[in-house]
Amino acid sequence: PTDADHVYVENEGSYESFDGGETFQRVSTPHGDNHDRWINPTNPMVQVQSNDGGANVTLDGGATWSSQHNQPTAELYSVDVDDRFPYWLYSGQQDNSTIRVPSNPPATGSAGGHTGNWEAVGGCETGPVVPKPGEPAIVYANCKGRFGRFNQETGQEKQYYVGFQNLYGANPADLDYRFQRVVPIEVSPHDPSTVYHGSQFVHKTTDEGVTWEQISPDLTAFRPERQTISGGPITRDITGEEHYSVLYAIEESPVQAGVIWAGSNDGLIQVTRDGGETWTDVTPPDMAPEGRVQTIDPSPHRAGKAYFAYYRTLLGDLTPYIYKTEDFGQSWTLLTPGHNGIPSHHATRAVREDTEREGLLFAGTEFGMYVSMDDGTTWEKFQYDLPRTPITDMKIHQGDLVLSTMGRGFWIMDNLSPLRQAAAAMAEDVYFFEPVDAYRLRGGGFGGFGQAGPDEPQYSPVGAMLDYMLPAGVRSVELSIHDGSGEMIRLYESEGPGVSTERAQEMRAPFFQTRGAPSPGTKAGLNRFVWDLTVPGPGGAARGGPMVVPGQYTASLTVDGETHERSFNVLMDPRVAADGVTVADLQEQFDLALEIQAAIEDADQTIERLRGVQERVSEGTDVERQLKEIERALLTDDSISSYPQPMLRDQFNYLYRNSISADQEPAVDMYDRLEALVTELEEHKSQLERLSRMVTDG
Repeated sequence: PTDADHVYVENEGSYESFDGGETFQRVSTPHGDNHDRWINPTNPMVQVQSNDGGANVTLDGGATWSSQHNQPTAELYSVDVDDRFPYWLYSGQQDNSTIRVPSNPPATGSAGGHTGNWEAVGGCETGPVVPKPGEPAIVYANCKGRFGRFNQETGQEKQYYVGFQNLYGANPADLDYRFQRVVPIEVSPHDPSTVYHGSQFVHKTTDEGVTWEQISPDLTAFRPERQTISGGPITRDITGEEHYSVLYAIEESPVQAGVIWAGSNDGLIQVTRDGGETWTDVTPPDMAPEGRVQTIDPSPHRAGKAYFAYYRTLLGDLTPYIYKTEDFGQSWTLLTPGHNGIPSHHATRAVREDTEREGLLFAGTEFGMYVSMDDGTTWEKFQYDLPRTPITDMKIHQGDLVLSTMGRGFWIMDNLSPLRQAAAAMAEDVYFFEPVDAYRLRGGGFGGFGQAGPDEPQYSPVGAMLDYMLPAGVRSVELSIHDGSGEMIRLYESEGPGVSTERAQEMRAPFFQTRGAPSPGTKAGLNRFVWDLTVPGPGGAARGGPMVVPGQYTASLTVDGETHERSFNVLMDPRVAADGVTVADLQEQFDLALEIQAAIEDADQTIERLRGVQERVSEGTDVERQLKEIERALLTDDSISSYPQPMLRDQFNYLYRNSISADQEPAVDMYDRLEALVTELEEHKSQLERLSRMVTDG
């Protein structure tokens, strides 16, 4: 801004000229594929630069740059999920590796900070990377049209390309098989050994890519004049991204095997109902031509029903296109006319129907998310805290809505049950949603009410999610939890009218969980309360109690005196069950923890009584000395700065913490130790009783 001859040009590299563009020199940036640069108009040394790795700031004209490792700016082309518990998310990231990340922290944790659980899984930046059902160590991976089988156990990727032609630099007219950089890989929902893959043809393998069978003719609107070298002789750019007349989406119906849909990037959608023996072009006749069939979603409810999102932004058309068929493509309905909720300039990239509630649809657009409760007749914005960014793909998995974005990484909406029950909720002033079953998990999600550091993934809270809808003006809310016998084991009370359960996060990075019992919200609209599956700790403390045993529980919601009840199950962590732990083990552990709690409370009452007797005794007397000896036996001397000897009260605490630190059958030594500690406590109680009588009798 202060020197007209000083020019920057952003390209794959970043370039700088000091003579008005006559000569350029390449300059360093933190990442390649540079897109934009902002220069402070009053202080040109301050600049912000963006590229395929994120954004970075310089205060010295580009000599040094800020880190890109403090921002979730991954550009993800798609999202796939595995069937582990908890599940992991998979994608290719533009100008980076493929990636696999957990939906909740792995049980073992990681020493690598917020990137410690990231894993590359074969293929390359384009993806997709699709885990094999039932065997997540095996991942079917793509790199710019090249198919591979990655094995996490060996770290090796076997190469099984269709045709084995080098695509880079090749004129697409000379290729036997035209592959886009981002090609479809679809594992059959009916047979995990069957995988579909797309060039201009649909290819099928049943041996993980060793052999391929072509099961379709060319399913594109092939036009020879479109098969050219992108950029011509001057800016030649042939990496596969430019290949036209290729398949971009392949999906098999989860309802009926052999019903396979295929969509091309030049405007056709086709279907087979016999596993590829015959194909029918079912492209809507009035659809704008030559766009990209971005995603196809065969309905999980009916075989003949399907949706697809159509994308023409690269042709200068931002119109949203989502189509629905209920008769295998014989007829189509446009669900996005531009006046029913999705604006006429919000181009659509993805559409998904809920796996449980038919007609509940989600649409991912160039500018965020939309939801339809009526099978696409109307749409509503569904953004909340989601960044305003392109939504590239969606999956509905284990009750969650999982998203990939172009520029802001993965996002998950936990627990879709309120949306699935929305129709019933709208008919009531107060509605207590049916809870989903809750798993006993340890260590994940930073606790039901804790906080993560600002650079950590914001994992789902652990516990039972209790959702309820309230009208305006509610004064009080109580939530109580009851076990299978009807006994109340937890009670939470609201703080006042109009209060949300949400907590503002401090600017500094919190290193510990917030303390104290949470309060159920009273604000109008949807409220979510997460019970952490524990009972009170020793002395009725809000935290620190043992986790409840798997079984059925009832939540009772009382709103201004009116009570609503819902039942749900607490389930064992499947990984714990696989380790041989039984519900009987957990019941025994819970009972032991309550025994130790009772002993701790007995010790605390003894200490309190000791204090009372000490207040009635003169200093220097023999009784005062004996009371002091009891105190030293019960309480650790905190005046010793390093490694004070833990006395009886802390010995109880030590045993208690160990007894509930993992899901397990209690150790025999735990019982022996508790018996010894209780015996010692009883001896001190007897001594205290004797001394107390002496003081009382004078």
